[in-house]
Amino acid sequence: MASVDVDESLDRFRISPLIQVTLLSFYGALLLPLPFLAQATDAPVGPGVLVTLALLGAIFLAAGLGEQVHTSDQGIALVSPLPWRGWSLKWSEIKSLKPRSTGQNGTVYYFVTAAADRAYLLPMRVVGFARLVRTVEAKTGIDTQDVVPLAQPWMYLFLLVMTFFLFLMDGWTIWMSTQIGVG
Repeated sequence: MASVDVDESLDRFRISPLIQVTLLSFYGALLLPLPFLAQATDAPVGPGVLVTLALLGAIFLAAGLGEQVHTSDQGIALVSPLPWRGWSLKWSEIKSLKPRSTGQNGTVYYFVTAAADRAYLLPMRVVGFARLVRTVEAKTGIDTQDVVPLAQPWMYLFLLVMTFFLFLMDGWTIWMSTQIGVG
């Protein structure tokens, strides 16, 4: 794998704050009532273990959402706080963008190198995605007119609103679980 040199033409693309807030909130809303329910039902896995594992998962999720795409005159790189993730390519190594269908009827795109030893996912949830795609087209000569984001912002906004309602249900669930055995 080639290294992308840092220079004054470096451009950074971060994951959208809307996506970060939505996914972290959804994660929290899904896991928040579990320790209370574990205590109320005398589950074999105690609340302390659940809280510890949930916090560990939140750290990994936050780290994954902290990824950035860096572009420069030399190439493109996915920079991640997680040491086993990330990659970098020189523009000259990129042969094509290969579309692949997802299970949800969307399309993702992979950079294919001349060596064709592996494919590199084009990050699609970054702020400035259209500018990133224009940069890829300008630096590689690959036609990107059909490349569109996988998910639109309204989808994450909708999920964020539904997460708010899930938090309301969490409150009710926590209240009910604390009432078991009281009285």
